[in-house]
Amino acid sequence: MPKQRVQSERGEERFKAIGPAEFFFRNIELTGFDNYTRAIFQTVKEMLDNSLDATETHGILPRITIVIERLNEAKASKEEEEKKEIKGSKDGIYRITVDDNGIGVPQDKIPYAFGRMLYSSKYVERQTRGTYGLGVKAAVLYAQKTTGEPATVISSPIKDKMTYRFKVSTNISTNEPDVKERGSWTKSGDWHGTRVSVIIEGNWRRARSKVVEYVRRTAIVAPYADITLITPDGTLIRYPRRTKEMPKPPKEVKPHPLGIDIETMKRIAQLTTAKTLLQMLTTEFQAVGAKTAKAILSMAGLEPDLEPKKLTEEQIKALVNAMKEYGTTKRYKAPSKEALSPIGEKLIKIGLKSMLNPEFVTAVSRRPSSYSGHPFVVEVGIAYGGEIPPSDAPVLLRYANKTPLLYNERNDVSWKVVSELNWKNYEVSFPAPLVVLVHVASTKVPFKDVSKDTIADVPEIEAEIRLALQEAARRLKRFIIKKRKEEELAEKVITFLKYVPEIARSLKVLSVDPETRKPTVSEEEIEEKLKKLIAKKLGVPEDKLPEVVIGIE
Repeated sequence: MPKQRVQSERGEERFKAIGPAEFFFRNIELTGFDNYTRAIFQTVKEMLDNSLDATETHGILPRITIVIERLNEAKASKEEEEKKEIKGSKDGIYRITVDDNGIGVPQDKIPYAFGRMLYSSKYVERQTRGTYGLGVKAAVLYAQKTTGEPATVISSPIKDKMTYRFKVSTNISTNEPDVKERGSWTKSGDWHGTRVSVIIEGNWRRARSKVVEYVRRTAIVAPYADITLITPDGTLIRYPRRTKEMPKPPKEVKPHPLGIDIETMKRIAQLTTAKTLLQMLTTEFQAVGAKTAKAILSMAGLEPDLEPKKLTEEQIKALVNAMKEYGTTKRYKAPSKEALSPIGEKLIKIGLKSMLNPEFVTAVSRRPSSYSGHPFVVEVGIAYGGEIPPSDAPVLLRYANKTPLLYNERNDVSWKVVSELNWKNYEVSFPAPLVVLVHVASTKVPFKDVSKDTIADVPEIEAEIRLALQEAARRLKRFIIKKRKEEELAEKVITFLKYVPEIARSLKVLSVDPETRKPTVSEEEIEEKLKKLIAKKLGVPEDKLPEVVIGIE
């Protein structure tokens, strides 16, 4: 728990522990809510991500509606704005509501899911969009800080006969939910899902472009979702479902030995039902059998029949160090890929085609790999030509666990790889109509900070991105070369064909029979024979000649 220095009356320093809610309330910018513009964006992002996890992770085709309403215009004086802890200027107070058709939240979990910091269903070895237990709770905390309004949550779990309504905020001192109102009623239909509303201060005029782009980029990698956005000015933006095919949902798996730290080991030792260390290692971890467990315990100098709950601090440290040391001398099995849910090449291509309308599109999904015991998959998509406008550099669409990353692009490992690639080697000269999509899926994405804007330069991830990008770029190169050859061929065809009528007329004259003074062959027949000669010479099927000409014209 963070500690705060406090000056006593006698000049001595005293230390006071503060809870997570108070820490993030005082340092709300660490969660991404560092200005009024970013606040609206971050709220929409966190709530949309929650809704997608509540649907697709459980095999439900998402249907999500986002409504942003301006409740009143901002009229604060300049002096009042200068006193605000939040940077920038606001232009109003907004109610942001996100409605989904997910699995819903059980009645007894609703207050904690929205009112207790670092409380989450996502602290498991499984790919999810959020992992820190902040997310929507940070939005609730920001609402308390700026408007003092609690969040309104309406939810009905699948197979539950009731719908529940709560108004909840966070007790800053205790990090416990503060329930202002609660109610319930019998469902009249079969609706299931969650509707969340928060009221915050923000600046929609500046946030609009980022919010709209975030929803658009989400729709690109989730073509199986039906997403509607209604803005404060009444604009309705809808991305209808384009396929019913969904990625395979991730499964919860046991932790891998290489991904364990001391605190995680402490928690496992206290929660395990195993009676001995040997049993704990073989039942609580993946890739650890009896033989491996005995070797690890021998390296740690621990007896196999020790009781896990009675381990000392030093014994836990020795066990963690031995697990990592074993991984350097021997080789564990790779982390299970069952915990991952990549988008898939087919869905990436559907998304890029439907949203960008390119001339060429391809996608590469690499085989699962791992870093520090955490499994990950890298996927790359390339869209080229068509309705994509030319730009001086590739347009980069970054994703982590299917979540778009819009801020601090140039600090991301994806930008590093994309910008370092020599695109001329792949027949691409800028300005060019080129979009590159990079997706990293992992049980633990190595973000650079808690705002989750950029992915760190982990060597294993960087190498996989480079390999996937090179493969996709090679496919693009083959397309560009083929297209160029087709264009050159079409130009040759046109050059030959434009002389065909004139040559046919001349040959018709030369074919005149001296006795009858009539041509022995018609002009049409001569043209057909000339076309056959041209087709044979250029290696083009005769019936394809008109298509080639139309294509170039």
